[in-house]
Amino acid sequence: MQRMLSDWRAILVLLGPAFLVYTSVMLVPIFWSAGYTFFEGNAIRGFEFVGFANFIEFFQDPTAMQAVGFTIRYAIVLTLLQVTAGYGLALLYTFVLKRGGALTRTLVFFPVILPTVAVALLFSRLFEAAPATGPVNSLIILLGGPNVDWFGQPDASFWVIILMDVWRSMGFYAVLLYAGIVEIPDELIESARLDGANGWRLVRSVVLPLSLPVLLSALIFSINGTLKVFDTVVALTNGGPGTSTTPLTVYMFRTAFSFGQYGYGSTVALMLTILCLVVTVFIFRSTRRDLTKG
Repeated sequence: MQRMLSDWRAILVLLGPAFLVYTSVMLVPIFWSAGYTFFEGNAIRGFEFVGFANFIEFFQDPTAMQAVGFTIRYAIVLTLLQVTAGYGLALLYTFVLKRGGALTRTLVFFPVILPTVAVALLFSRLFEAAPATGPVNSLIILLGGPNVDWFGQPDASFWVIILMDVWRSMGFYAVLLYAGIVEIPDELIESARLDGANGWRLVRSVVLPLSLPVLLSALIFSINGTLKVFDTVVALTNGGPGTSTTPLTVYMFRTAFSFGQYGYGSTVALMLTILCLVVTVFIFRSTRRDLTKG
């Protein structure tokens, strides 16, 4: 093995095809797209070099700034809710539902495998206000409240999207975090209980620090996925009402492929990539001290 690893031709033969495929599929499109940020136009009209004009336009574009605000708000709220719900379910599986945990995990995980369009159609019917009244509005009317136009108000639409995504994804994060919690040695849990740690104190002092690496992975996985949300919003609200629930991904898609502005669309994509990198680095740096303690 040592002899083979010292032969650069053997390394080239073994790694060359994989590196070539990775470069062709991943690196070339990234740099190609980054190059488009300095041009304006499309394949039909042709391209014109505009320097940093696309970046200046991005920071002066109110719709782009609204998309940035929605994306950040959506990512923070959804990440907190779905990881918290998943962690709560993981604790429930581990310490409460030991015998019925498998069935519960299966039922809670089921929404993860459902198609996004089907889930969006389900929630659009649940919260429908007209022409038919959905179950949620029927309940509100029964309790004496008004018929709420959930998809006609920006804040109401936002929370319906959040509710749908939490329902869909909490089963996935529960399984992910459960896999980390069950790796904690039983001896440590029993020792902590003998020392008087039970309930919240046991979770805070023992379970949470020892499951912090997998919790960090869940946070990074969640924040990067939510920053790149696309299908959920398109299927449920299509970015409306107006552009109030339009994330950067949808704005990028419309700019590049609906309006034919490849340069500006690539600029939006690059800014989204930078946002994902900044958030990931921030999470890593802010949790470094706790990981060392764990």
